[in-house]
Amino acid sequence: MIDLKAARQDPDTVRTALSRRGASADFDALLEVDARWREATDHVGSLRAAAKQRPKGRPTPEQVEQFKKEKDELRAAEEALAAADAERTELLARIPNLPDPTAADGMAEEDAVTVRTWGEPPSFDFTPRDHLDLASSTGRVDMVRGARLSGSRFAYRFGDVALLEMALFRFVMDKLTGEGFVPVLGPVLANEKAMYGTGFLPTEASNLYELEKDGLYLTGTSEVALAGIHMDEIVDLATLPAKYVAFSTNFRREAGAAGKDTKGMFRVHQFDKVEMFVYCLPEHSRDVHEQLLAHEESIVQELGLPYRVQNIAVGDLGNPAAKKYDIEAWFPVQERYREITSCSNTTDYQARRLNVRFRREAGAPTENVHTLNGTGATARAMLAIMENFQDAHGTVAVPEVLQRHGAPATVGTPPA
Repeated sequence: MIDLKAARQDPDTVRTALSRRGASADFDALLEVDARWREATDHVGSLRAAAKQRPKGRPTPEQVEQFKKEKDELRAAEEALAAADAERTELLARIPNLPDPTAADGMAEEDAVTVRTWGEPPSFDFTPRDHLDLASSTGRVDMVRGARLSGSRFAYRFGDVALLEMALFRFVMDKLTGEGFVPVLGPVLANEKAMYGTGFLPTEASNLYELEKDGLYLTGTSEVALAGIHMDEIVDLATLPAKYVAFSTNFRREAGAAGKDTKGMFRVHQFDKVEMFVYCLPEHSRDVHEQLLAHEESIVQELGLPYRVQNIAVGDLGNPAAKKYDIEAWFPVQERYREITSCSNTTDYQARRLNVRFRREAGAPTENVHTLNGTGATARAMLAIMENFQDAHGTVAVPEVLQRHGAPATVGTPPA
């Protein structure tokens, strides 16, 4: 959540920043209810203090009547305080992070700004096939059987394709571990506090799978588990930046994506991912964000995929993010760039909700850390590999770096 104390002190700056995200009206509503909340808090406090000062001994009939009036007044004041608190909490939970000044302007996906491109899209003298058509007896993606088992947007990966995907994740895990990230295998079920703390509640509730009986949610990213490592902790300054990389299976309802990417496994309800997460000092988060992007670019370059880096428009950011970069790989069948990784600087937005703090020195007041997250890899990178490195026979030449991690040399229909 935003720093409400700072917002009270400089509302104009905060309002101007949030107006870039279309959230200035909610911010003004928050300031109004916050003023009512503070007034009601003071009123309740004064009534409670007055009640404690009542004279001892048996009250007179007049005093009994007066005490009844004071009790009724206190009850009404407490109800007003509770109502203001609920409205204030709801608005505070809904307001997005302040955008970074260098985040792209605009409210739509199309407003993203291209930072740079790398590599040349392949030129084929044949019609390229998508990942569903690049199948053989030794490996394939099967959406039909996935739908039979679990419904639409679930996938089986068989044989060489399964080995290719596993090699991709192992390559990325090994690479990032070599860059100082601590490998993690964490829970994929999280409580409401963790989901709220990371910003997936309340705004992303429609995309979550909820286990109501257990009071838990299936996570849509291991960002939740990684952000929860230091929940309600004061992190040792000497450990910052704390860098983690996790592999997990993830679950998303993809609400609002009806009719979008319905073919194949580009947008599915269950997928695996390697995720980076960093806790750092506030003054370092912009540099760390660029470092996460550099790690992502290095991975995609080693895979040999042509791509572009997009600075995402502020109106297209998730609530926790102050700035986000996407890497979009070229997909020859679609003849366009599509997102395969993203990395976000969430500044102190998540840490404030999760109560993750640090001290600069003994006895100093605590401050909130900054948190950042970034995609190491998902199966989308594999799909890009299959489309970009195929030949006219439908055989995919697998990047050598993945062969070193257990992938076959080729996937798909062998040459005639």
